[in-house]
Amino acid sequence: MSTPHHDADGTAVPEESRGISRKNLIKAALLAGTVPLVTGGGVALARDRAASAPARGLSATPACQDGDEPTVPNIEGPYFKPDSPLRTDLTGGGMPGTPLALSGYVFGRDCRPVAGALLDFWQADDSGAYDMNGFTLRGHQFSTPLGAFTLTTVVPGLYPGRTRHIHVKVQAPGQPLLTTQLYFPGEPRNSTDAYYDPRLEMTVRAAGSGEQATFDFVLDVDGTPPSTPPSTPPTTPPGSGTWAPGTAYAAGAVVTYNGVTYRCVQAHTSMAGWEPPNVPALWQPA
Repeated sequence: MSTPHHDADGTAVPEESRGISRKNLIKAALLAGTVPLVTGGGVALARDRAASAPARGLSATPACQDGDEPTVPNIEGPYFKPDSPLRTDLTGGGMPGTPLALSGYVFGRDCRPVAGALLDFWQADDSGAYDMNGFTLRGHQFSTPLGAFTLTTVVPGLYPGRTRHIHVKVQAPGQPLLTTQLYFPGEPRNSTDAYYDPRLEMTVRAAGSGEQATFDFVLDVDGTPPSTPPSTPPTTPPGSGTWAPGTAYAAGAVVTYNGVTYRCVQAHTSMAGWEPPNVPALWQPA
């Protein structure tokens, strides 16, 4: 099935037709609320392996590869802005364009979900323009305890030199930041865009008057979901003080850590592993 903005022969290959894989089996288990545990080098999620591995002597889960390596980086481009709002709906309740519902998971290289991962999205509107004055079509969120994320947006428009794409920064707690882009299959400009990478194509299909897309990020980290996911921070930043885990910080908050002063650039609730020096997407030296 071609999407409204694709050529007739630009059909994406449905994910379910790509065969059974370890990652797809895990995704099916997450959706069903059950977790497969296969001994002898099979599938096991962190929440089950953590309890069963010491007793049963299970070997480590193999690398999370369905023929893919960890998600590759792609350029940030000139339109990134810090301090995006915490939200999963970038449209603000409606705007011109083809509705797009994007969903997926954040996995570690061991095929276990990464909970509490920061995902910061930004994109052009239906006409191909970026909002540089406000935060239209910009927003960040955190993956769920099962590593899942959802995004409500519109299909980005075209502008000179680029094919359709969505920008994103992804960061597991206390780990390096991945900056990359997501692309649409079957786009005529894919072949002429110098930054297009087929490894970053989403799976896209028509859904009523809009489109549905899926993409799973594989980070070069071990998937270790925390027991408590980040919560929505208050709108008023806390005052200056010493950084501490479990504290809700809003953009603009100033803290000290190991004698260095940092300013919060992304609203979040702190947690162990997200100390200011470790997460440049959240804290910058003041």
